[in-house]
Amino acid sequence: MPLNTGMLLIWISFASCIGAVIYGIWHYHSRNEKMHLASRRFEIVSLVASTLAAILLMYYLLDVKAYYLYVFRFSCETFPTLYKISALWAGQEGSLFLWAWFTLICVALVRMRTGRLGEITRIVGLSVAAVFLLLLTIRSPFALIYGVGSQGQLLSTNIDILATPSPMIESHFAQGMNPLLRNPWMVVHPPIVFFGYAAAVIPFGAALAHLIIGDKRWTEIAEPWSRVTWLFLTLGIGIGGFWAYEVLGWGAWYWGWDPVETSSLIPWVVMTAYLHTQFRMKRYREYRLLAPALALLSFVLVIFATFVTRSGLWSSQHGFATSLEGNVIGVFLFGMILVCIYILQRRSRIESGTTHG
Repeated sequence: MPLNTGMLLIWISFASCIGAVIYGIWHYHSRNEKMHLASRRFEIVSLVASTLAAILLMYYLLDVKAYYLYVFRFSCETFPTLYKISALWAGQEGSLFLWAWFTLICVALVRMRTGRLGEITRIVGLSVAAVFLLLLTIRSPFALIYGVGSQGQLLSTNIDILATPSPMIESHFAQGMNPLLRNPWMVVHPPIVFFGYAAAVIPFGAALAHLIIGDKRWTEIAEPWSRVTWLFLTLGIGIGGFWAYEVLGWGAWYWGWDPVETSSLIPWVVMTAYLHTQFRMKRYREYRLLAPALALLSFVLVIFATFVTRSGLWSSQHGFATSLEGNVIGVFLFGMILVCIYILQRRSRIESGTTHG
């Protein structure tokens, strides 16, 4: 009996990530070191499972295993190797998977301080990764084509790990990605942007931790990662401009004010403002509330940019088809905004009380 190993790995990664969050919160409140160890182990399992899934998906794309729906849509036998590699992030499922994987890597790479500041930052990062992994369980990059309908439509499953691939789907049937995506810039632009998006969760988590517990050392975590975020977003926006100029023919300008292009610029502007306020806060003790607020806002705007891309809210060259994932991201965005507003108001009242006292 066949087993959809990739789909199983996605589920294991999601379940382990949820386990890491639950045990992390448990340890935060109970200070039970066994809970901390369990959370770390679940985090490692989640990262390893995602890494294995990424390797497996890359193998399927390179070998053009066309009975996987994602491979059928985005890879092709006639593609050069670089285009087969870039197919990993050419579609909605692949790009979300890349983002989730990068987020887990960032959480693993960051040098967390011991204590509550580091714990909250880690839990926030894992929670964000869990949301994206949830989306991948809803629509998996390992969805299997098990048959062809009476009208020629492909029949696929996102949940049956024991489904048998259709013998009618052979590798030479694979369609390959949109011709606009068959470009050398496609190899580097999306990974750079998505790593910038993933890195933004670390200053977001550190700022959230500071607003919750008042630990002023939060910039020691946020500062280096905010610079990494700014660098990757800058490179991503710049490369995207060259790509659009070359493929879309916007004329003499590298910027066409495409709605999604613009929505990705806004987090960069806010992150730039944050870096300036962070400098003033460290040196002159200014912007003690504005600096963490901007760190929060930059990541909220990253999710907003993703929402307008995935939901079809704005018509764009960069947009994906309207989908359930867009609705889930919209709910996630709304929840993030409410949480951030509440925590900012709470910290503002505490700061005001301290000042008056």
